[in-house]
Amino acid sequence: MNRLFLNDSSRIFSGANPFEVSDFVNRHVGSHELRMSRHHDSSASLQHRKVGALNLCRLSYGTQARIVSEGLPDIYHVQFILRGHCRYELWRDSLSLPAGHVLVINPDDPVDLTYSEDCEKFIVKIPTGMLNDACEEHRWFKPNERIKFNQVPYKFAELDSLIQLLTIVCQEAESGLATPQMLQHYNRVVSGKLMTMLKHNVCMETPAAHSVCFDRLVQYIDERIKDNLTAESLAAYSRMSLRSLYLLFERHARTTPKNYIRQKKLERVHSTLMDTTQNIHNVTAIALDYGFTHLGRFSELYKSTFGMLPSESLRRHRGGAE
Repeated sequence: MNRLFLNDSSRIFSGANPFEVSDFVNRHVGSHELRMSRHHDSSASLQHRKVGALNLCRLSYGTQARIVSEGLPDIYHVQFILRGHCRYELWRDSLSLPAGHVLVINPDDPVDLTYSEDCEKFIVKIPTGMLNDACEEHRWFKPNERIKFNQVPYKFAELDSLIQLLTIVCQEAESGLATPQMLQHYNRVVSGKLMTMLKHNVCMETPAAHSVCFDRLVQYIDERIKDNLTAESLAAYSRMSLRSLYLLFERHARTTPKNYIRQKKLERVHSTLMDTTQNIHNVTAIALDYGFTHLGRFSELYKSTFGMLPSESLRRHRGGAE
């Protein structure tokens, strides 16, 4: 596994005090507290590269060490165990991860890791914005809450293509030949690869499934057209983020949720005003019934949509009923 990921050209520390390495990690990789139960030797090492928005770090404390943190705000850690083993304390469980295993730490998850004396890790630090951008680019539906990866360990063999990709990214970064634009491109590829290979709470269904989701929202709107429907209420009903909701309406309706709801309300008012079987006394009551409280603005919208004022529709309604 020594051939994987960063090489000596990326070395920052060798034979160093573990707390020196910890200080560097705190500044560049993620905030934490280093705890050791015995006197430490100067045997810690660290290699590091910044690749666009990614931070790549290969480290060993050279002694048994415990890493504790209340959480990593706005960043994900993908941790590859290269040598030794690491124990990860979860809420109600404890994972023992030997070399050849991978684990993802989500933002704000409490961290309690114990490294064996010979443990060496490769860590990929990923900002939340990178994964959000990947969801937007690929039209994946992100939930209202943060993207959250399942806390299950993977074996290297399960993620072979991801490991090959990250090894290439390391080589490109260390070559000194990659331009910032190339590195940003690699960032996008790595984000997409993580989302497609790891388990998480993002909906990545086919466009056909997206259509079914939109159809359910249309039915929901139709059944509650007189209610005070908002983009937020639709997102809560469909259990998706606002960004994903807007993407869905842009794809299927070529408009925003707010405009779509307003248009459907106008159509229902128009249909009501033109229905000769209904006993309608005035426009105001109908407009208020469908949530149009600003009557002047309502009349403008109605005329721009149907080419006549709502009062004209009502006159035609009465004329047709006679």
